[in-house]
Amino acid sequence: MRIRADLNEPIVLQTNDLPWEPSPAPGIERRYLSRDEAQGVATSIVRYAPGASFPAHTQARGEEILVLAGTFADENGTYPAGTYLRNPPGSRHHPYSPDGCVIFVKLGHLKE
Repeated sequence: MRIRADLNEPIVLQTNDLPWEPSPAPGIERRYLSRDEAQGVATSIVRYAPGASFPAHTQARGEEILVLAGTFADENGTYPAGTYLRNPPGSRHHPYSPDGCVIFVKLGHLKE
């Protein structure tokens, strides 16, 4: 699936107008800002319900996360709003949110 994937095209979005789409994990929804499934890259806003978790997984091409609201966590720590995280290619984590959160995620764009 390709969503606003042409990086040469300027884009301006009102993210509050985008629909929340369910993720494979219950209690976690996403608003895709851009996505190219074939390339394994995506930029999205992700919302975790309180207590929601995503299964442990490896970031083949890395990810960057900015916590916008609430508390995001993984086995390495608990991160309040304003925290920036970078998980390099090949890293593994088990993300969850004890109280619910909204995060900005850029996935699959880092080189090994």
